Amino acid sequence: MKLLVIGGGNMGHTYALSIKSSMSEIDIAILEAYPPRVKQLREENLFDVYTEPEIGLRNVDIIMLAVKPQHSASLFANMKPHVTAEILVISIMAGVKMESISMALGTPKVARAMPNLPAQVGKGMTAYCTSSIINSDESALIKQILGSTGEAIPVDTENDIDASTGISGSGPAYVFYFMQSMMEAAEKLGFSTNEAKLLVTQTFDGAVSLFRKNDLSTMEWMNRVASKGGTTRAALDSFETNEVDKKIIEGAVSAYNRAVELGKE
Repeated sequence: MKLLVIGGGNMGHTYALSIKSSMSEIDIAILEAYPPRVKQLREENLFDVYTEPEIGLRNVDIIMLAVKPQHSASLFANMKPHVTAEILVISIMAGVKMESISMALGTPKVARAMPNLPAQVGKGMTAYCTSSIINSDESALIKQILGSTGEAIPVDTENDIDASTGISGSGPAYVFYFMQSMMEAAEKLGFSTNEAKLLVTQTFDGAVSLFRKNDLSTMEWMNRVASKGGTTRAALDSFETNEVDKKIIEGAVSAYNRAVELGKE
């Protein structure tokens, strides 16, 4: 079985490496147009690297689209003469609808996914949906491919993909935002930059591990840490007074709304 990753940037390369390490039955190649990146990939010598669609698409069973959406129209025009209706297409392009991909390439077998940046360290969270013509074996294969970088969950509609963009797709940036604020607070309280980084990263890592390994809710964990009149309660009261929770929700909804807008452009 041959899979062609179109786009050898960070995310395309990440998937190529992850699939290679977990699915030995798949032969992986990369199609990349940017000469400096082509040079890097060929020096890496892990995959066949092509620069022309008519060559890269020969005898392909699966295509993964990992290019920026603004490049999709010209790419599809070059690809279409070489794509058959039996090829399975998995897109991780933001905002490009399955119907648009299917019409542009002339293939009905399309899946659309929204991965996130932690895929680069095997901790990715990917939501995906598939066209109705895709059978159960193909669905299982898609889940395995997308799950090679972490976790993958099927959702019912493309609107759910847009919704996942506001949570898991953009979510790492929200976490980094909160971490940055905590590190700045640590430095303000007298810690060095390295000490602040360690304090914050280990705290996040430990909190997530605790949450994963127990059935307690986030509220129950907060109550375990915070005691009445104590230091943690002072911080949580400040967050509540400033409606930090509402602002986070508003931010996630804004990301979702933008994802919907991108799908219409």
